[in-house]
Amino acid sequence: MALISKIRKNSWLLVVLIALGLVGFIVMDMTSGQQSVFGSSQTILADIEGKKLDWNKFYRTEQLLYGNSGGDVYSRRSQLWNYFVEEALVQEEAEALGLGVSKEELLDLQFGVNPSPVIRQRFQNPQTGQVDFQQLNQIKTAIEDGSIADDPRMVSYWAHQEKEIIKDRLQSKINGMVSKAIYTPTWMAEMGHNEQNMPINFAFVKVPFDEIDNTEVSLSDADYEAYLKENKARYTTEEETRRLEYLVFNVAPTAKDSAALRTKVAELIPEFKAAADDSAFTARNYGVPPTTYLTKEQLTPVVADTVMNMAEGDVYGPYIDGSFYKAVKVVDRRMMADSADSRHILIQAQAPQQFTQAKKTIDSLENLLLTQGASFDSLAMQFSQDGGSAANGGKYEGTTPGQFVPEYNDVLFVTGKIGEYYKVQTSYGWHLIEVLKRSASATPRVKVAFLQEAIVPSEDTQKDIEAEVLAFIGENRDLETLRQSAVERGMSIQTSRGLKRNDFAIGELGTGQASRDLIRWAFNAGVGEVSPELYGYQDAVQYYTNKYVVAGLVAKQQAGLPSVANIKSEIEQLVMNKKKGEMIKSKISGSDLGSIAQQFGTKVDTARSVNFNATFIPNVGVESKVIGEAFSLEQGQTSEPVIGQSGVFVLQVMSKPTASQPNNIPQLRRNMANPVRQQVPGQLIQAMKKNASIEDNRSRFY
Repeated sequence: MALISKIRKNSWLLVVLIALGLVGFIVMDMTSGQQSVFGSSQTILADIEGKKLDWNKFYRTEQLLYGNSGGDVYSRRSQLWNYFVEEALVQEEAEALGLGVSKEELLDLQFGVNPSPVIRQRFQNPQTGQVDFQQLNQIKTAIEDGSIADDPRMVSYWAHQEKEIIKDRLQSKINGMVSKAIYTPTWMAEMGHNEQNMPINFAFVKVPFDEIDNTEVSLSDADYEAYLKENKARYTTEEETRRLEYLVFNVAPTAKDSAALRTKVAELIPEFKAAADDSAFTARNYGVPPTTYLTKEQLTPVVADTVMNMAEGDVYGPYIDGSFYKAVKVVDRRMMADSADSRHILIQAQAPQQFTQAKKTIDSLENLLLTQGASFDSLAMQFSQDGGSAANGGKYEGTTPGQFVPEYNDVLFVTGKIGEYYKVQTSYGWHLIEVLKRSASATPRVKVAFLQEAIVPSEDTQKDIEAEVLAFIGENRDLETLRQSAVERGMSIQTSRGLKRNDFAIGELGTGQASRDLIRWAFNAGVGEVSPELYGYQDAVQYYTNKYVVAGLVAKQQAGLPSVANIKSEIEQLVMNKKKGEMIKSKISGSDLGSIAQQFGTKVDTARSVNFNATFIPNVGVESKVIGEAFSLEQGQTSEPVIGQSGVFVLQVMSKPTASQPNNIPQLRRNMANPVRQQVPGQLIQAMKKNASIEDNRSRFY
């Protein structure tokens, strides 16, 4: 009661507190979420030259393009990111140059005779490899009559695709402008001619770095720093990176797991042998149905001899083939022609209604043939939708067993009689087939079915190893302890390359969610920390966890030239070779090659017909410094010692011809300009990205 009385006496305080609370909620709502009145940047994935890319738009586009796709999500997102960045930069550059794509041009790029590469890639007929203009015309009609509006997803897809086509076209125009601006002056053409047509011969002595033992070389941080400065362009990075050390705990099946899987296959064998429908039985038991006839050479060597001596209906197994326990059943065996000729008419179909209509067309064409109203050749050329054979009257010659789909294959080599017509439905549509002839030579073949069980660890085994690794993490909370534990266990600790903030792959661990999560952790961890999380990787085929990874952060590297500590292990041998080279140089006296060779117990060798633009010297290797030095000398002149990639060289030019006068300067210009022009599409967009102002927030979202 005393508290209530006190509150009543100070009611103004209560009103103020309630008001402050309400204001707090309002401000929090205003400054958070996607509808912030202050322009929240919570959903901004990127700012590309002032153009905002919203995460919701990015995600919707990803679902539109790849919603039903398999594969690696991070690879897809990387491709989509590149599209949005390039689209923004290309649009900006096109506006500055006054370039555009008209409505007529866009229409032609979608439905014209020479469509955009985007259309060519997405609307390719799998049978012919050509653009499917029939499908494109159907879409064009749907757009014109408005019926495409009945499929909102298709409307969104086509709208985005138009942007892709415009971006590709504008980029092509910009590339064309830059390519045509590339010019080779006469002096450069003449120089290129001389570089290609002035091969020199030179003698040399090579003193390999092994002349000095590693124990004789002492390296300091100053040596590493000097090497990095000399090779700044090679080692400077544009983004900060992280390096990880990690242990891999493989998840392998135990002997108990293996025995259980073998028993599972063995218990099915009696039922497998008695099965009348092998396709249905293997489908129920995740096996491999019988499809085509195989020769001994086409069977796995594990059971090839056994299978070729089995009777129809016999089953052999269980046996191990690769990472599977298997049992094999011989469904049929026969002597089969090695090749055959046939002709067919294909009416393509995909949907049930299309198959019904295709069957009616095939029936009509067969009736024409049977009543002698037309020839097979003419009907095939007029009606067949198989681009590989229609122009040739539907004919295929020299077909081998198994080359075509099973239904066609059976008619051609098993059930079909020469000269008769057969109507067959396949995944492509309906076929009207005529077997023309079979080869006289024949080979024994078998049709087989398989039961199989992947030899994988059980769920209990996976859980046991997971628990073991979690306990290991709890006992090793810093990198030094992790290293010591690895030594005690006889495990090899691995080191990643420098990982960028938006990378999604780690060395042999590959891509995927686990690698991405590990990289995201690395950019929020301190050097020496071990991740408290356990990272599990799935087998790409069997989809079980086949490895667990424990990782620690070994180094942080800011953008620019790396620190000696972070790169020492990577460049140690190169720095040592440089220092060895300097030591060898100091020991070389005089310029007589024979004396130098005798001093170091090596020999005088010769390099012949070496061009200035060569990258490789026979019997020497890649030695650009050696080639450069050789061409700077006059005939008969001897060089100072040159520190190369594999040792120290002393050269003497034996012959250096005088440059001949080129007689076709225009052709030389074209020859020099064409390789550069071919690089424009790839190099120009990369240069635009490098010089653009891009705020990349991807790591906040995925």
